[in-house]
Amino acid sequence: MTATMAPAAVLADPPRPSLGRLTVVELRKMTDTRSGRWILIVIALFTPALMPVIIFSMPAEDQTVREMFVASQAAVSILLPVLGILSVTAEWSQRTALTTFALVPGRERVAAAKLLGGVILAASFVAIGVVTAVTARGVGGLLGRSEGSWSLPPALVGQALLYSTILVVIGAAFGMALMQPALAIVLYFLLPTLWAMLGEMVEKLKKPAGWLDTDKTLAALNETGVTAGEWARVGTSVAVWMLVPLVIGLVRLSRREVR
Repeated sequence: MTATMAPAAVLADPPRPSLGRLTVVELRKMTDTRSGRWILIVIALFTPALMPVIIFSMPAEDQTVREMFVASQAAVSILLPVLGILSVTAEWSQRTALTTFALVPGRERVAAAKLLGGVILAASFVAIGVVTAVTARGVGGLLGRSEGSWSLPPALVGQALLYSTILVVIGAAFGMALMQPALAIVLYFLLPTLWAMLGEMVEKLKKPAGWLDTDKTLAALNETGVTAGEWARVGTSVAVWMLVPLVIGLVRLSRREVR
């Protein structure tokens, strides 16, 4: 009796993980590292920490939900870009790039997941800021120290989300372009500061500085009724400080050898 062998089964390629799943993984990686966890803790602590300062130092009529919401985003604007930098550079500093890019060879999908994860965190802290501002206004009212308006324009909340998104993407872009956490963090804070100083000292650079200094251009997003000229300045500064490093970073990310 002759035994017949069934043809060998062809192993199909496993389905690649969806972008949503990759984003969840990147979010977990942002919060699993000690540095990322502490940044999130500091932001969470500083967001409500400024509220007593407003309640006990500002005139009662100026203590509005709007002012408290803007103040709640102060720590976010400083530290969220650092989290964006670390989310990218940790792949190299923590030596996880080999595992990450072996499991997901399409590096542009990993980059997109990191950016989406940063945007989700930015949206979360904007939502926390809204809750914090409303709560602080209520506490101030109960203490008899807050008499300002309860209104919070939806446009201002949307602009705050845009502001936070821009900052975290700028951080991630610097991280991709430089791929070293310390260098990326230093240059993220140093380059705009040097540019602003040059704009103040050199007369010919004063006008361009007004278009490229993100401290000035993005400050308009903390106010309602942003004019067309202010939007133009926002777009110009974002193109220089976010899009240019992002393009450079994506090219470097796609070409860098993983060892």
